Amino acid sequence: MEHINQIIDQLGLETSLTLEEIPNIDLYMDQVIQLFENKFNDTKRNEDEKILTKTMINNYAKGKLIFPIQNKRYSKEHLILMSLIYQLKGALSINDIKVTLDGVNKKIIKEEVNLDSFYSSYLNLTSQNVADFKGDIEERVKDVKEEITENEKGNSPYLEQVLMISSLVHMSNLYRKVAEKLVDDIVVEKEGKRQK
Repeated sequence: MEHINQIIDQLGLETSLTLEEIPNIDLYMDQVIQLFENKFNDTKRNEDEKILTKTMINNYAKGKLIFPIQNKRYSKEHLILMSLIYQLKGALSINDIKVTLDGVNKKIIKEEVNLDSFYSSYLNLTSQNVADFKGDIEERVKDVKEEITENEKGNSPYLEQVLMISSLVHMSNLYRKVAEKLVDDIVVEKEGKRQK
């Protein structure tokens, strides 16, 4: 578990598509894919992983996760939405993402949202999340080491790793479940009724 900090450094947790990196001109699909690939290439688990593909973008459009494009070009607003989708799809279903972003898409169309400001707030929160995560992971490593009993000491590195994996996945599931309940609340608010 001593190498956990090396692992964290390799993950590129601070990697985000900033407002300054998003062009103010509309881009064609290939340019969008290239922008995302260049930005998030170092965050991939392996070389075969795709950050963004034509099929993904087409599915986002067909599924109405992004508002309609004009003249086969994607605006700054589309890129912001795709950046949000990229992060959300790690934990939420496509349908949950659609529900989550539906109101944002409608506000963009009606010009009722300052998307740059909203996205800046999102980036500020993600930066704080990374800092909080780094502190939390150190505590979690300590907790895992304390849980290994004297009888397990011979298998300690392996068992510590299994406990750490299990603990991280459990924590991830807890956060995901809360996020899903918040998505369900959006549905309830839209439909005006409580689900059982």
